[in-house]
Amino acid sequence: MPIDAAKALAAEPRSAEITWDHKDIQLYHLGLGAGVPATDPDELRYTLESKLHVLPSFATVAGAGMGVVGGLSSPGIEVNLAAVLHGGQSITLHRPIPVKGQAVTTSKVAAVYDKGKAAILVLRTEVADGDGPLWTSDAQIFVRGEGGFGGERGPSTRVPAPEGEPDKTVERPVREEQALLYRLSGDWNPLHADPEFAKLAGFDRPILHGLCTYGMTLKAVVDTVLGGDVSRVRGYSTRFTGIVFPGETLRIRMWRPQGTEGRVQVAVTAVERDDAPVLADTIVEHA
Repeated sequence: MPIDAAKALAAEPRSAEITWDHKDIQLYHLGLGAGVPATDPDELRYTLESKLHVLPSFATVAGAGMGVVGGLSSPGIEVNLAAVLHGGQSITLHRPIPVKGQAVTTSKVAAVYDKGKAAILVLRTEVADGDGPLWTSDAQIFVRGEGGFGGERGPSTRVPAPEGEPDKTVERPVREEQALLYRLSGDWNPLHADPEFAKLAGFDRPILHGLCTYGMTLKAVVDTVLGGDVSRVRGYSTRFTGIVFPGETLRIRMWRPQGTEGRVQVAVTAVERDDAPVLADTIVEHA
């Protein structure tokens, strides 16, 4: 059987040392579209080393980590990469990410769920330095055609739709070369750069990385709702529901529902394609 859930869950966690410094963080922020206008003080905190703050979604690219492809090479998992989709992503911050770091990342398959026609793998990465835990990251990987093995269906990640008009709405353009810049942070999948490869995958042209949209969205929430204070973010989760092409515009709607202090609910759509869904069930937890 391509997925042996018991074997995958019983496998020993894998650990590795990772390091990063201001150059990695600046490159990541630039890949999200930071630095426009270049002299704006609100943008300099993402681009100038003497003023640098770390957007928490940097956790998805810090070091090499296990990553999606690495997780799919775990014991008990043999799947066709063409059947794999990054279904969702969540990060829990234990404290702010330092500008320069050396840490140990420990990765494992935390759960395997049976959705009938598909399986969902939860790839968990925990990162800690000499001062203790930094963050925990979960990638939810959707594998088509690998369900039906009799496992648990797992929890629902759907979030009830917010009522009323959003409290804030912003639009963020995706530059034509943005995927080419973002991939320098470590995701070299040719789907995001090579037109011929993109056509083989069923797309007219290369698409933007889902985790780039993920980072752009968190930056918009931090800048718009949290006063630019990245240290206020406690957790961030989303479900990937659609693609984005470089050159398009993201419409990011934000709600602060009554009775949910410390929570921003977000929906992201592609403006040029009649507000086609891009991110859903998106929550930013904050102090």
